[in-house]
Amino acid sequence: MSCQCHRESDLSLLEGVLKKHAKEKGSLITILQKAQDIYGYLPCDVIYHIAAETGNTPAKVMGVATFYTQFRLTPVGKYMIMLCQGTACHVNGAKRIEAAITEELGISDGETTKDGLFTLKCVACLGCCSLSPVMMINEDTYGSLTPEKAVRILRDIREKEESSQ
Repeated sequence: MSCQCHRESDLSLLEGVLKKHAKEKGSLITILQKAQDIYGYLPCDVIYHIAAETGNTPAKVMGVATFYTQFRLTPVGKYMIMLCQGTACHVNGAKRIEAAITEELGISDGETTKDGLFTLKCVACLGCCSLSPVMMINEDTYGSLTPEKAVRILRDIREKEESSQ
């Protein structure tokens, strides 16, 4: 896993976070979480800046960022699709839902559509077993899915986006 170094981030956005936490022992995870909240992911230049400001090596900061699954080193789409792969969802057809989403959007698990609208992330469990199979798109939960229902939800979101432009 490598970080995206293709752009210059506005590092001034991190000033308040670093001023508050850079000298606190054990604050690296908090700083990374807040940086990801600011940028949407952890760009390479942000990793290097955090390392310099906290007195850590870039390798240590990258090690923490790659160890925890909550951190992303690449940009994600406007709509994060989290598709449950837990036991109840698996038994009730999660793989068919995943295949339909993959076909509709042209992406696989962990990928983002070329237009930056959708990212697909298969997750171990969303804790909504009674709604299985289930997916979340950002904060919204969709349950009792069929492949057709999942595709309709994605098309509705895309249509809404296109009509608002």
